[in-house]
Amino acid sequence: QVQLVESGGGLVQAGGSLRLSCAASGRTFTDATMGWFRQAPGKERTFVAAISWSTGYTYYADSVKGRFTISRDNAKNTVHLQMNSLKTEDTAVYYCAANWRRGIRIVANEYDLWGQGTQVTVSS
Repeated sequence: QVQLVESGGGLVQAGGSLRLSCAASGRTFTDATMGWFRQAPGKERTFVAAISWSTGYTYYADSVKGRFTISRDNAKNTVHLQMNSLKTEDTAVYYCAANWRRGIRIVANEYDLWGQGTQVTVSS
């Protein structure tokens, strides 16, 4: 079964850190681009960060640049999102996603596989 399983969400105070993980299984992901998206209540799902599994090239939304870091662990078939200096506006459900198209994609409907999401809540 091809799947992505996120973990690591939770409740943290503003200024704190969290590390999300996305375990990929069921097929080859070494030619995929992995992305993180988030969706706050009543809002659309928006792009956060992406990484090319083969090259390690990364791309970030302006809102998280300098605070979040996306990385991959080839041995464990896992992608991480390290989130530092968290703000209340980072509160959302965070989703891991994969696509096998060329180039870095930042539009949600260009991703082919999604995880179930993990809640991140940042309190003031």
